[in-house]
Amino acid sequence: MTTLSTLAISLHILSAVLWVGGMFFAHQVLRPVAVQQFEPPQRLQLWAQVFTRFFPWVWLSVVVLLITGYWMVFMLFGGMAAVGLHVHIMQGLGWLMVLLYMHLYFAPFRRLKEAVITEQWPEAAKRLNQIRLIVGINLSLGLIVIAVAAGGRYI
Repeated sequence: MTTLSTLAISLHILSAVLWVGGMFFAHQVLRPVAVQQFEPPQRLQLWAQVFTRFFPWVWLSVVVLLITGYWMVFMLFGGMAAVGLHVHIMQGLGWLMVLLYMHLYFAPFRRLKEAVITEQWPEAAKRLNQIRLIVGINLSLGLIVIAVAAGGRYI
């Protein structure tokens, strides 16, 4: 394996860990604590700020995953026809995750920020619930992608 190949696979895995791990932490750890510790206005402000800091990392992860993934497929593995079914599954689920994230970012997240700024707490809560649902779906898909990536070639 060349240095460039090693760098590509390392960046690919690190990007996936950042995105999926961040979702796991937010959904399974931070969310229950925030519900217990904060009243809705403070909780909604917290989430708006958390997402504002986390989402640039998700955008970076998405870009790196796409670049490194397709680079490996075409430069290392001989193109789409040469890769196993597990790579096609990863690609399909990955694109679904990207599309869900883009919807989350450009619709519910934008509306959450606006509602928090204008202190429309019921609207902000509604948008946070939409985000929670999408993150839960993307987290599940991300865990499936990781399992397919780790064991797919052996199935």
